[in-house]
Amino acid sequence: MLFPLRPRLAATLSLMLSGSVAALAQSSTDALAPVRGQVTDATAAKPLPGAVVRWLGTADAATTDNAGSFALPRPARAEDSRLIINALGYSADTVAVATTVSPYVRVALRPSAELGEVKIEGRAPSYSSLTPTNTQVITSRDLTKSACCNLAESFETNAAVEVSTTDAVSGAKQIQLLGLDGAYSLLTIDNLPALRGLSTPYRLNYLSGTWIESIDIIKGMGSVVNGYESISGQVNVRLKEPEKAERLLFNAYGNDLGKFDLNLNLATPLSKKVSTALLLHSDHLGRRVDRNKDGFMDLPLATQYNVFNKWKYLSGKGLVTEIGLGALRETREGGQLSFRPDADDAYRQSYGFTSRTNRYTGFAKTSYTWPGRPYQSLGLLLSGTHHDFNSTYSYKQAPFEPRQYDGTQRTGLATLLFQSVIGTTAHTYRVGLSYLHDDYREVFRNGINYLNETPAARYDRQHRNRLENVPGGFAEYTYQNSRNLILVGGLRLDRHNLYGWQLTPRFNLKYDATKNSVLRLAAGTGFRVANPIADNIGSLLSAREFVISPNLRPEKAWNVGGSLTQYFTVAGRNATFVADYYHTEFQNQVVADMYTVPSLLLINNLESGGRSFSRSFQAEVQVEPVKGLTTKAAYKYLDVKTSYEGQLLRRPMTVPHRLFFNVGYATAFDKWRADFTVQGFGQRPLAPHPGEGHQHGSGEMSLPYSPRFALLNTQLTRAFKRFEVYAGVENLTNYRQDNPIQSAAAPFSQDFDAAMVYGPTYGRLTYAGLRFRIE
Repeated sequence: MLFPLRPRLAATLSLMLSGSVAALAQSSTDALAPVRGQVTDATAAKPLPGAVVRWLGTADAATTDNAGSFALPRPARAEDSRLIINALGYSADTVAVATTVSPYVRVALRPSAELGEVKIEGRAPSYSSLTPTNTQVITSRDLTKSACCNLAESFETNAAVEVSTTDAVSGAKQIQLLGLDGAYSLLTIDNLPALRGLSTPYRLNYLSGTWIESIDIIKGMGSVVNGYESISGQVNVRLKEPEKAERLLFNAYGNDLGKFDLNLNLATPLSKKVSTALLLHSDHLGRRVDRNKDGFMDLPLATQYNVFNKWKYLSGKGLVTEIGLGALRETREGGQLSFRPDADDAYRQSYGFTSRTNRYTGFAKTSYTWPGRPYQSLGLLLSGTHHDFNSTYSYKQAPFEPRQYDGTQRTGLATLLFQSVIGTTAHTYRVGLSYLHDDYREVFRNGINYLNETPAARYDRQHRNRLENVPGGFAEYTYQNSRNLILVGGLRLDRHNLYGWQLTPRFNLKYDATKNSVLRLAAGTGFRVANPIADNIGSLLSAREFVISPNLRPEKAWNVGGSLTQYFTVAGRNATFVADYYHTEFQNQVVADMYTVPSLLLINNLESGGRSFSRSFQAEVQVEPVKGLTTKAAYKYLDVKTSYEGQLLRRPMTVPHRLFFNVGYATAFDKWRADFTVQGFGQRPLAPHPGEGHQHGSGEMSLPYSPRFALLNTQLTRAFKRFEVYAGVENLTNYRQDNPIQSAAAPFSQDFDAAMVYGPTYGRLTYAGLRFRIE
């Protein structure tokens, strides 16, 4: 551990981790889905129709179709997890089936008495054909296609998620899913809610790309097991498993801005049952760069140290335990080139920003699976987080003082989960109890001292404390007929100590209309308590004064949508087409209004009789025309609007039209890999500058808009036996946003605004790196 734990935090984590059994199944579909596979003729290498597949010790069986494919539900009781495969004129075979994930079994039967080769492998297509949710998978291989030093850069070659910069000073980034800000999507690590609340503004920088095994992007409503906060979808990051990860992985990265990243992963089995992984990350940018010559650093000076240690115990008899501990320390410093935070009266002499963050996390999860019943398990999950930060922002000239925004969040989460079947795995269910504890303590000094304000009134205005205790229960039922239909219905009931009972229904349907056509529908509600300052942290880098309503209510929304996935072939090779549409309608939303009075950021509930919604449509095609060459192309349309003073206007900074194209090529044995990505962005509405000082209510056509532009990125990788070298260029055309900082020459004026950032501020970026691994 790099940093000493505070006594209160250490006691909290010790209590939560000691003697705990914690587990949450990675996915109910993975754990309980029917076994799927294909039976072939080993001699002719062709599909074998009419073969009978059954569980050992039961009469449950399935017959392969003309493509040799089958799907067989798991029985309620079986002697063990083995399949028997018979076909007329072929030798029977017996296959052991994995119980930890949804397996895909390929069996080659031979016409003689000789046993055929059996190969069991997991399929990980970009768009899953098995899950009831609309899920796209970013693999560890995909992550190497770009300069993936942290989670923010993990979506560069993905069309579903857009990463945007909140302002031109702090370097904070956020994701957008279905046109909604990242706070509306649930971010989980190994399916455990994480990096939420006050950590949202910078959370994409808190996970190193080398730590990640894969990322699941789920659009729309997910499972009720993971809580009630998800509204637009879920992003699940799967960290590398100690028993499967490389023994050693070292990654070094540097770019022409002067930023360096170092990553070291170490994993080793300590015995047949115990393994551990130590994940280390550090990055540093110490060079003051101002390529657009506006007097401000293009990126903040920043240093981060990040460590995570994961332990795993596999008993071999159904008991699995995982324990993890992590610590992070980060400092940031941005603003004018002349800004020095240690100077006397630094925040008045030059415009500047500083931030310091300390974060500690711990979890323990254990599951027990009944012997001979891989579908039945009991789990308990415990996790704890302590997140603490201090930040200071220059504000207007005297008599105004610098802005200060400090916060502490202590979170504890406990979930007890039981899952089993009713008769066969065609009918499965999950039930459980959960408890969430959130202790928020925020101090926001807006830089203004009001006349005639008493010290007690000032203290109440500046201190925003909130304690949430939320016990709840949930149940989820899944029906799958092993052929073409999966139905998932879930219901949560939570008792919020501040806002009373909250009911969260969710529903997902997957229907295979044909062998290669998959239809999905999803509907449900989400509920979250907003953090109005953290959710709008980019506006702290402007002259806008925050005006926050004292009576904010929780945000609630319905999300309804669906998708069509079509699998086909091009020149005999697999291809995929996906189209989806989702509509999110808010019953209440905490609205940050920059339109009505440009000099103010008015934060209030959705106005009575008003609307706030997001409509998202995306179409994407993925093709591998020849071996080694992959292409992806996508178009996204977003219609995101909110009522502001009776007018329904587009949300600021949301791009209505976006184009995406990616092509990658790999030679034999992956010796050479090349990747090229184009992203096209349409016009997006901008908020009026704070200095306009008048009510902006003359309609959508009068809003300022950004220009259209495109970004081109490319990377080349050369692989050797144990190491790889890579080099790349981001923003090949050297596109830069004109005047990303309004009134950069007068940062203490009423018109200063660094929050309207829609494009790159530093132009072309070149980088190079090295990966060394020992399997």
